Amino acid sequence: MTTNTVIALVDGSSYAESVCHHTAWIAARNDWKVKLYHVMGRRDAVEKQDLSGAIRLGARTRLLEQLSELDAERAKLAHEHGRAILEDAKALITETGEITVETRLRQGDLIETITAKEDTGDMIVIGKRGEAAGLASDHLGSNLERIVRASHKPVFIANRAFKPASRVLVAFDGGPSSLKAVDYISRSPLFSGLQVSLVFAGRDTPDIRNALDTAAATLKAGGFEAEIILEQGEPEKVLAKITQREEHELLVMGAYGHSRVRSLIIGSTTTEMIRSCRVPVLIMR
Repeated sequence: MTTNTVIALVDGSSYAESVCHHTAWIAARNDWKVKLYHVMGRRDAVEKQDLSGAIRLGARTRLLEQLSELDAERAKLAHEHGRAILEDAKALITETGEITVETRLRQGDLIETITAKEDTGDMIVIGKRGEAAGLASDHLGSNLERIVRASHKPVFIANRAFKPASRVLVAFDGGPSSLKAVDYISRSPLFSGLQVSLVFAGRDTPDIRNALDTAAATLKAGGFEAEIILEQGEPEKVLAKITQREEHELLVMGAYGHSRVRSLIIGSTTTEMIRSCRVPVLIMR
C-alpha cells in the first residue's frame, strides 16, 4: 500500500539542510507530501526529578530544588530546540514549491519511532552523519545502519551537499533486491528522464550477462536506455570509483543479494561503502 509520503529525519547536524533539499526534490518529482520527524533522545527531555531523598541535610535542600528546576528547564529548552529545527526544516522544503509538510516532534529511541511510523511513508530520508558524528570522513551517523537494517522501506541517505540527480548508478548483482531496485526505477516518477547505468563488480560470466540484459530490458520497458558497466574489483571500491569518474549523482543498491554486495549492508563494510561514495545512496529492501 502506498501513502504518497516521504519521511524525513532531521536533527541539528550540518547534514540536515541537505536532507531537506533532497526531501524536497524527492517529494516534488513524486508529487508526495512530507512528514518531518525530529526525535529527541530520552536524555534530551529529562523530566523534573524528585531528589528529596538524595541528601537529607536541610542546608542543601535549596540546592536540590535548584538542580531539579534546572533539569526541568533543560527539558523545556530541548523541546523548543526540537520545534525550531522542525520549523527551519519545513521552511527549507516549502521554499522550493508547493509541498505539503507535516512536522512531528518525538521523544525516545529513533529506531523504535521509525519502526512504528514507517508504514505511514513510502521512503525514508536520513543524513549520512548526525549531530554527534561531526564532519570527519571516518565518522557516520550512529543510527544509519540501524535504520537500514530495521526499515522495510527504501532508505535515501543524503550526503552533505545537495545536487539534483541527472545520472543514476545502479549496483547490480543479479539478486532479488537488485532486481527489485531495477523494477522500482522503471516505474517510479523519481527517476523519470534520468540517465541510468547498471554496474556489476566482479567476474564477467554468461549468467551475469544474461541477468544484466534482463535488467536492461526491464528499464527499457520503463523508458530508459541503460548503460551496462562490468568491472573487476571489490564492489565498494568499484562503485566509489565509478560514481566519481562518471559523475553520477545518485547510487541505488539493494540491501540484500546473493553475492558479496550483500556484505555491504549486513556486514562490516557498510560504513566503508557509504564513506567512499560522495553521492547520495538509495538503499532498496
